[in-house]
Amino acid sequence: MNGDSKPIAATNDGHAKRRIRVVAAIIERDGQYLITQRRASAVLPLLWEFPGGRVEEGENDQAALKREVMYRLDVRVEPGDLLSSTAHEYQEYFLDLHLYACRLLDEDVRPRMVNDVRWVKYKNFDEYIFTPADEASINKLLSEKHQI
Repeated sequence: MNGDSKPIAATNDGHAKRRIRVVAAIIERDGQYLITQRRASAVLPLLWEFPGGRVEEGENDQAALKREVMYRLDVRVEPGDLLSSTAHEYQEYFLDLHLYACRLLDEDVRPRMVNDVRWVKYKNFDEYIFTPADEASINKLLSEKHQI
């Protein structure tokens, strides 16, 4: 399924929740992974996540990854294999997060629509507070014994 903001189920109070499809890039360089910090004005402010964003209606995951990473970090990526898919329920919506291995095509990452960026060794991820969906994805990758 492509696109976002699809009503899928009623909550206990009768309201429909949206289902949002999000893609994120797992970018590795010299044993470190690129993570970004959400802006203070964003939903889930100042939490960490893998770079990416929503898949727009009629857009495929690879196009969304390229667009979102360029928009947020001013770099081009080449999407590769799907590493993980995780669903997470937030209070107002359901989020389907799909992580893809990506290759960085530009050398210099320039944060534009994020608060901060870091290159972090996998063993140091626990020093950062990730969004619940990204945290679940990290845990899923560990439980499936994938190396990211």
